[in-house]
Amino acid sequence: MVDEYSAKFVAMRARLEAQRPHLDERRWRIAMGVEADSWGHGGIAAVASATGAARNTIKRGLEEASGPSLRPTGRVRAPGGGRKKVEEADPEVVEALDGLVEPESRGDPMTPLRWTTKGTRKLAVELTGMGHPVSHTVVAYILKSMGYSLQGTRKRHEGRGHPDRDAQFRHIHAAAARFMAAGDPVISVDTKKKELVGSFQQGGREWHRKGEPVEVSAYDFPYLADGKAIPYGVYDVADNSAWVSVGVTSDTARFAVGTIEKWWYEMGREKYPDTKRLMITADCGGSNGNTVWLWKQELARLAAATGLEITVCHFPPATSKWNKIEHRLFSYISVNWRGRPLTTYETVVNLIANTTTTTGLVVRCALDPADYPTGIKLSKKEQEKIPVERDEFHGEWNYMITSRQPDIE
Repeated sequence: MVDEYSAKFVAMRARLEAQRPHLDERRWRIAMGVEADSWGHGGIAAVASATGAARNTIKRGLEEASGPSLRPTGRVRAPGGGRKKVEEADPEVVEALDGLVEPESRGDPMTPLRWTTKGTRKLAVELTGMGHPVSHTVVAYILKSMGYSLQGTRKRHEGRGHPDRDAQFRHIHAAAARFMAAGDPVISVDTKKKELVGSFQQGGREWHRKGEPVEVSAYDFPYLADGKAIPYGVYDVADNSAWVSVGVTSDTARFAVGTIEKWWYEMGREKYPDTKRLMITADCGGSNGNTVWLWKQELARLAAATGLEITVCHFPPATSKWNKIEHRLFSYISVNWRGRPLTTYETVVNLIANTTTTTGLVVRCALDPADYPTGIKLSKKEQEKIPVERDEFHGEWNYMITSRQPDIE
């Protein structure tokens, strides 16, 4: 008898499960009511057990099964049927939630969640405490209906822009166009972010066999590193090629110009054998900043050694991301070593040197183990000896270093 009941129950549940995806609410109630009626005594309890539906819902289906067909309007529910939205039942909940998520917009910067993570569960607890009982799922629904979505931060603010920012961009563009039209080199230079050398986690992911990730140190404290890698890059704008020196001590003006010098002797001189001048675009800060006198002195040394006339154009303050080396070289290096722990200096050099793009980028890289001390300051007399000629337009940004050494009394 027990086996017969079980077989009957399983068959009934299978029939209902097959029908459920194809029925609206009313027809589903009727189907359950019909099954309960055909079952006989205990039919409502059996159907409730098989479907998980409430017994009242099944009873209502029994009544509807013997009633008229669907209404002419085609409605499943009667007008006004169904559970009301929280926003309708409690109109103030939307304003309260908006005040928690964006306190500044509601003029209430001292909200309890001002300095905490605004997760839906935490918001639900806070709203409940304010007299608006809701679940975290309802909070998520309301937030979406208000136009909110989960978002991270976005790098955009670069600081206060200079009034001549656009004019300097045009100046750089025009100067670079003249140089390249004449077959003279234009290089973009900068220092990439310093990296710790050792078994440390790197952002990004790489393909590995499932369950076999590369294991790295749980901590990335500097004292656990084998050193720091300081990549300084020289990007040839016209040739789409680059030289990168990986320093091991400090990012100084001598290291920067030393890298430019290596680029010239290793790559530039061969590509531009007849050139007499070189244009450099650089940021306003860092080791190649426009106010760094050691940078200008080292460029004068390079000009004297190579016979090149060196024109320098700095990007205005707060516009470093416009420097071509950032998005034509450094961004691809970051992609190339994503998910790879930089365990040794050799790893760093090889990953940089093997960076390529579909447009044919060629990168050469070498370790620079020299010691570059910091804190070197030039005297006023040493500054005056530097053969620098300032441009009429923002001479602090645009200047030329010649190989001529003026006489200083």
